[in-house]
Amino acid sequence: MNVRRSAAALAAIGVLAAAAPAMAADATPSPSPTVPVPAGLFGKADPTYDGVWRQSLALLAQHTVGERPAASAVQWLTGQQCADGGFAAFRADTATPCGGKGPLADTNSTAAAVQALAALGGHDDVVGKATKWLTGQQNKDGGWGYSPGSPSDANSTSVVVGALAAAGLDPAKQHAKGKAPAEALAALAIPCGKDGGGAFAYQPDKKGKLAANADATAAAVLGALGKGFVVEPAKARDKAPACTDSGKATPGRAADNAAAYLAGAVAKSGHLMSAMPGAEDQPDFGNTADTVVALAADGWSAQAKAPYAWLEKNAGPWAQQSGPAAYAQLILAAHALGENPKEFGGTNLVQVLDKQGPAPEQAKKAAAAHKAEEKKESNHEVWWFVGSCLFAGIGAGFLASGRKKNRT
Repeated sequence: MNVRRSAAALAAIGVLAAAAPAMAADATPSPSPTVPVPAGLFGKADPTYDGVWRQSLALLAQHTVGERPAASAVQWLTGQQCADGGFAAFRADTATPCGGKGPLADTNSTAAAVQALAALGGHDDVVGKATKWLTGQQNKDGGWGYSPGSPSDANSTSVVVGALAAAGLDPAKQHAKGKAPAEALAALAIPCGKDGGGAFAYQPDKKGKLAANADATAAAVLGALGKGFVVEPAKARDKAPACTDSGKATPGRAADNAAAYLAGAVAKSGHLMSAMPGAEDQPDFGNTADTVVALAADGWSAQAKAPYAWLEKNAGPWAQQSGPAAYAQLILAAHALGENPKEFGGTNLVQVLDKQGPAPEQAKKAAAAHKAEEKKESNHEVWWFVGSCLFAGIGAGFLASGRKKNRT
């Protein structure tokens, strides 16, 4: 769940990674927008490839910490919906229909929007149309690809599962040709005895081989558990996670195996390494945050504390460069562990996120009340000054009168 870009865009600039359907690890939007950034949207970077994604995460993060997002921010998101119910990454002109010459709806943007709007409530029509669109894009193997008709991948399948769950649907009952999402994910799980055992692949390669992918693995933990981006703090499990292929294969066991892989991957350094070509020697902040959420979701909060502590010390510059979605990721990681996102390594993540978009409703009311109070105090000072002048004038009049009487 990194800051996303479309796979097509990444391919066009030659950095398409097998790490994600619509993203590469810690890829960030261009700092120089090629299109105007509309009012109501979080962030100032080019929204072409991640507008709906970053907006959805920002609104979801605000809601998670008890804030009421600005109406203009919510309206911007709902206004991005295509006529058929899907959401594209960004629609600069919502009067232009999706598809054809317009932007294409994708499962990731749609699923993110569903999770945000379902959490906020009051958008049943938008959510209903979007979930109907999502179920209509399910592949025969039970999973979803980034674009309609594209092969299933672990990331897209998992984010859609989270959206269906957030909308009140049972993902296990969503079947395409008799197969459920759990079956699609199971086909991407690497057996414990093999290289990268326990992890999930994003997709099989051309030869059908599965390669461990941390991004896909973190996403698949949530998908296997039927959970979305927001994970409520839970009681920690006693034993350390371990990968096993014994017994009956279940989604829960797949999640445990994946958690064991992630726990091992961050055990030494406290963080994951980037899978981006040319950046393999650099930390992967986004997927490390997702690993915290994944471990906490599966009950391994003790194993999630070290990577969370590492993020507290090191993630500031990354989040500042990456923008709203990154701050939202860190807030959701804090929430999953029951930590305070307002005290994240000396940074108030909520305050920083709020400044990157329209102020939440509570902040607007507080600002209006403060302004009214200042005006009231200002008026009081004016009248106090006028009163003082009048009093001084009256006193001066009495003195002058007294002096006149003394002279006569």
